[in-house]
Amino acid sequence: MSVMAYMPFGAGGIIIRVETDIRRGIPGVDISGLAEGAVREARDRVRAAFRNSGFSFPADRILINLAPAGLKKDGAALDLPIALSIMAAAGLAPINGNLLVMGELELSGKIRPVRGVLAAITAAMAQGITEFIVPAENAGEAAILTSAENRTSFQTIPQFTAVENLQNAVHALFIKEEKGSLPISLETAKVQKTETTCGDFSDVCGQEIYKRALEIAAAGGHNVLVFGPPGAGKTMLARRMPSIMAPLSVNEAIEVTRLHSLAGPSRNEGGFGYIDQLITNPPFRAPHHSASAEGILGGGKFLRPGEISLAHFGLLFLDEAPEFRINVLQALREPLEDRVISIVRADGPVLLPAEFQLILTANPCRCGRLGSRDNGNSCLCSTDEINRYWRKFSGALLDRVEIRVAVLPPKIEQMSAIKKNENNISESKIISCRVKKAVEIQQQRFKEINIRRNALIPAGKAVELCPLNEKAKNAFHIAISKLGLSGRAYHGILRVARTIADLEEKEIIETEHILEAVQHRRLGEDPWDILSVDI
Repeated sequence: MSVMAYMPFGAGGIIIRVETDIRRGIPGVDISGLAEGAVREARDRVRAAFRNSGFSFPADRILINLAPAGLKKDGAALDLPIALSIMAAAGLAPINGNLLVMGELELSGKIRPVRGVLAAITAAMAQGITEFIVPAENAGEAAILTSAENRTSFQTIPQFTAVENLQNAVHALFIKEEKGSLPISLETAKVQKTETTCGDFSDVCGQEIYKRALEIAAAGGHNVLVFGPPGAGKTMLARRMPSIMAPLSVNEAIEVTRLHSLAGPSRNEGGFGYIDQLITNPPFRAPHHSASAEGILGGGKFLRPGEISLAHFGLLFLDEAPEFRINVLQALREPLEDRVISIVRADGPVLLPAEFQLILTANPCRCGRLGSRDNGNSCLCSTDEINRYWRKFSGALLDRVEIRVAVLPPKIEQMSAIKKNENNISESKIISCRVKKAVEIQQQRFKEINIRRNALIPAGKAVELCPLNEKAKNAFHIAISKLGLSGRAYHGILRVARTIADLEEKEIIETEHILEAVQHRRLGEDPWDILSVDI
């Protein structure tokens, strides 16, 4: 007898058939199919769960095979499938038809939650499996695809039963045998609140150019570099960017939720929690600069998504970017270009999605005082130290960043000014309305092609999708020749100008759009650019 199970791996996973054969012989349990530590230990957990749930464990020789046998398998999510497969082989429970089961067993027979439930349902539905038994604590995640508005790829409604213990799982199988289908859990999928708690743009004094740059980046999906002395508001404003981002579409939300489910439990106020709701806001990931390459890019013994995949359709914020390891920074170049990352192992490559926006903040030098208005705190770094510090970015990485902003700390009068807001509408809300309109324009423009934002316009279609009037074309060519920009920079400026025109709801790119895009591109190649900022 066999039961279908699932093992998370990379950006998808593997559907596993758990087969059990019981024969006469010395009592014992053998597991074949390249079972790793947690799977081999399942035999002891299953035996104890049988006894403590009131079932008799077969006193025979039991062989459990995990197919396909050539792939390594690990994780406790195979506990419940193994237990039910043994029951079916021993005649203790009926199993008919394709059924996918997930769950970790405690010795008491209670079923613990597991990661990757949404990914498991998606993968199983693609193979024609429509019935599922999942842990009770994963019911909210399993219910995501049962909502009519969320079923975008499958016509059949997945049916699942959420169970708290082994007895409940066996009871569900007998009901399926009697009535032809599992007892359906009436769990309703939760939706993440659209309001953000990251703060408002009005919390930051001054920095109008920086705010405008983030608005353009949010509307078009462009990458941003911000550099300047400490206290200028670089980090504070970057962390408020989610407040102006457009919400995800249904397809995007399911994809993001699936990736976060595969990554496993995340830390929250009550400890660690599993996904229990649809994520509708673009994710915002801000790893510490001590993060390893595997943590950022993905990997590990059993491949899991890294920070760039968890930032899929959202933001990856690298604060104090030059403090990150140079191999991590340089490894971002390919994902920024290809929007996927390929992790190659001995048994083959695995592709992980990585369509994210990159936000880099940096001091212009290691001491941070270069360009500071306070003459009493002049820079202590030598020219070589400043250049060595900035070289960690490399020209190839910076060339993929379309928007660069140099900022100085706000003036005293800006800090002490009282902000007036007659209609009591937050600054972020006003900006987000403009961003949403620009995103809707792009969605309409790209509905026939596989592009989400202006930042992803292919170089071959840039001229077609970014039409310029004659004056704008002349100004653009003059700027390119004077600044000596690369071909990638040429197309990057066009894409940013396209976004600026969309924010103004104009189809043709005009001169002011091109000039603003060029202005956002011309700085950042050299840390000394901070000295050119107008005080």
